[in-house]
Amino acid sequence: MLGKSNSASGISASGMQTENSSVSTVIADLKSLVKFVVLMLNVLPVLTGFLLALHFTNQQLADHLGTLVLVLVGSTLIMAGALILNNWYEVDLDKKMKRTAMRPTVTGNFSLKAVLNMGVIASVIGFAILLFTTVEAAIYALIGWFVYVVLYTFWSKRRYTLNTIIGSVSGAVTPLIGWGAVTSTFHIVPIMLFAILFIWQVPHTFSIAVRRFDDYKAAGIPMLPVVSGIEMTKRQSVIYIACLLPLPFFLISLGIQFVIFATVLNLAWLGIAIIGWIKEDHFTWANRVFKSSITYLTLLFLAMIVVALV
Repeated sequence: MLGKSNSASGISASGMQTENSSVSTVIADLKSLVKFVVLMLNVLPVLTGFLLALHFTNQQLADHLGTLVLVLVGSTLIMAGALILNNWYEVDLDKKMKRTAMRPTVTGNFSLKAVLNMGVIASVIGFAILLFTTVEAAIYALIGWFVYVVLYTFWSKRRYTLNTIIGSVSGAVTPLIGWGAVTSTFHIVPIMLFAILFIWQVPHTFSIAVRRFDDYKAAGIPMLPVVSGIEMTKRQSVIYIACLLPLPFFLISLGIQFVIFATVLNLAWLGIAIIGWIKEDHFTWANRVFKSSITYLTLLFLAMIVVALV
């Protein structure tokens, strides 16, 4: 009897382990499908734009919690839908690159039809939710979705090195979604947030292109380092980071402390890019610029949130 009991427990434990493993795999696949880190980096500016709009219109967050939930959920679904559609369309490219070889569209864990349906449904539901905030917020979300899915994914990525510039527009509109859910974006702050994100994405993406140079070359994607060389890419990255230097001074309304903090971040990122360009090999430089770009964006927008809430 004791032996049978142990055996049954063993089978049960094994079954539970299998089930837990399956759940973990599904979660991992979903995170890969929506490019979870990319998604979160895009949600942060939406939140920042919303809170800053409340700050500059002298409104209280407590009075707009419902709208905040709607704008965050709606924009997250729209961005997730766009990223899912990107994965659906690029499955042939993902098969050729090591960094994307385990995406569920490549492994077959999710069928392409299911992925397409998920992308469309997430996008539609997201737009429907955003329309309960303001039409302006929904329009900015539509612009971002259209640029990323149609102009970037479907049209330019496989054809032109300018795909990076085109794709940068989609990420740059995210704070406008949050701001536009509260009030008109005809204001210097959301315009500068757009400019910062637009410029930031170029060296950020260039660093990824250098890190994954072999992948992009194997897949035939015309990223700048593949077409024009890594030296050109590093030089262009430094130029774009330098273009961020004057922008904090247009945000003096956020306080002199913020301007100083943002300027220090700009100088630190520029220094990392320049010193690495001179002293480091290509891939070390790319890793440093990539990691510092994530730190830069996170700290900058968290600082804005602090200004908005204090």
